[in-house]
Amino acid sequence: MDWTQRLRLRNLQMLLSLAETGNMSQSAALLNTTQPGLSKWLKDLEDDIGLPLFERQARGLQPTPYGESLIEHARRIAAQLDTARDDLAAMREGGSGLVVVGTSGASAADTVPLAVLRLLQRMPRAQVRVVETTMDRLMNQLAHNELDIVVGRSAPELQDGQTLGESLYLEPIHFVARPRHPLATQEAVTWEALQGYRWVVWPRGTPIRNALEAALASAGRPLPADCVESNSTVLNLTLLNNSDMIGLASHRTARRLEELGALRIVPLRLAGFGSVSMYWREDTIKRSAVAAMLDCLRRAADREVPEAVIPAP
Repeated sequence: MDWTQRLRLRNLQMLLSLAETGNMSQSAALLNTTQPGLSKWLKDLEDDIGLPLFERQARGLQPTPYGESLIEHARRIAAQLDTARDDLAAMREGGSGLVVVGTSGASAADTVPLAVLRLLQRMPRAQVRVVETTMDRLMNQLAHNELDIVVGRSAPELQDGQTLGESLYLEPIHFVARPRHPLATQEAVTWEALQGYRWVVWPRGTPIRNALEAALASAGRPLPADCVESNSTVLNLTLLNNSDMIGLASHRTARRLEELGALRIVPLRLAGFGSVSMYWREDTIKRSAVAAMLDCLRRAADREVPEAVIPAP
C-alpha cells in the first residue's frame, strides 16, 4: 500500500506540530499523546517514505529538505480543509459560500471594495474576507491556499505553476500630498520644487516602487536619499496628512482619495504605467463565491475613471 494512503488528518497535525515546535515532548503534550508513540509514528513514516524527514539535533528537531517539502504539502492540505470548513459553514447558515481576497495598495482603495459591493448585491449571503499586505506576501499566501484571489500590481515573477493570472487594467502613477500642501494647489510643479520635500515611498522591489524608479529614470532624476520607506497604506496616509511629505499612488487610488478629500494629486506628469492583475488557483474556480468575485473584479476594473488634469511636461 502506498504510504500516502495510510496518512490521516491526525498525522498531518502531528507533522505540522513537530515542524512548529521542533520538540518531540512538547508536540506530544499539545497533541494529547505520548512521546514514545509520536516518535514511533515519525520513524514508521520515515521508513515508509524511505527518506529522513527530521534531523535530531541538540537544539531540537530540524526538518530535512525532504521534511520541508512534505511540511509544505501538509500546510496546503490543512489550509484547503480550513477553507472547506468555513465555506460549508457559510452555506449552512444560509449564505452563498466564502471568498477570501488579498489586495495590495494598488487596488485596496478602489477596485477591490467596489467588486465586494457588486458581489454582495449579486450574492447577499456570501461571506467575504479581505486581507491587505504586499504582493510578495499575498502571492505566497495564495500558493499555500490561504487566499482564494489576489489583486494588485502585476507580478508574474511571483506566479507559480498552479496559479492563473489575468491583467485587469493599466494606469499611470501620481505623486500625492495633503489637500492643502503648497504644491497641490499649483497649476504646475517642477522636479526641483518636488525634491524640496521629503518623500514617502514603497519598499524596494515592490511593483509600485519599480514603476517609480522607471519614471525617475525616464525623467533623468534620482530618488532622494532621505525618503521614508513604508508598505502600509494607513501609515502613509497618516504621514502625508500630517506633514508636507510627498507620496505615491496609482491612478485609481489617487482619484478615490481625492474624492474622499484625503489627498490631492500633485500636478507633475510621470512617464509610464503600472499594470494591475488578479491571480487565483484553478482548483477554486468551481466555488460559486470565488467565480462570482472574479467576474465582479472584471466589472469593477472596466468602469470609467476620470483622468487627472495634469499639464504636459
